[in-house]
Amino acid sequence: MKYTLSLKQNHEFRRLYNKGKSAVSPYFVIYCRKTGRPVNRLGITTSVKLGNAVKRNRARRRIRELYRTHEGGMLLGYDIVIVARTRVIYGRYGELERSFGQLTKKLGLLSAKGDRP
Repeated sequence: MKYTLSLKQNHEFRRLYNKGKSAVSPYFVIYCRKTGRPVNRLGITTSVKLGNAVKRNRARRRIRELYRTHEGGMLLGYDIVIVARTRVIYGRYGELERSFGQLTKKLGLLSAKGDRP
């Protein structure tokens, strides 16, 4: 992921949950907040409720790939947290992609063509 770093600190996640904008779908919840940095920072959360470690890691991989494929069309300077819901494990990838696109558009994370370096 060329334009993205990882969010790792608990207080950064909590700040996004409390002060960030959010959008919800059956597959995941996306929280975002503008930071003004030259890159985005991404955090992915999977709960123990999703299942064992294999299922949680599969959910993380699917979400990371969704983000990676859409990264080129996203604005820079945001902290983003994606919280996985149970359906992300069993949903078809096309449905996940459509849902991710709708949520990023709703949150205003998509850039107009030609805005990226």
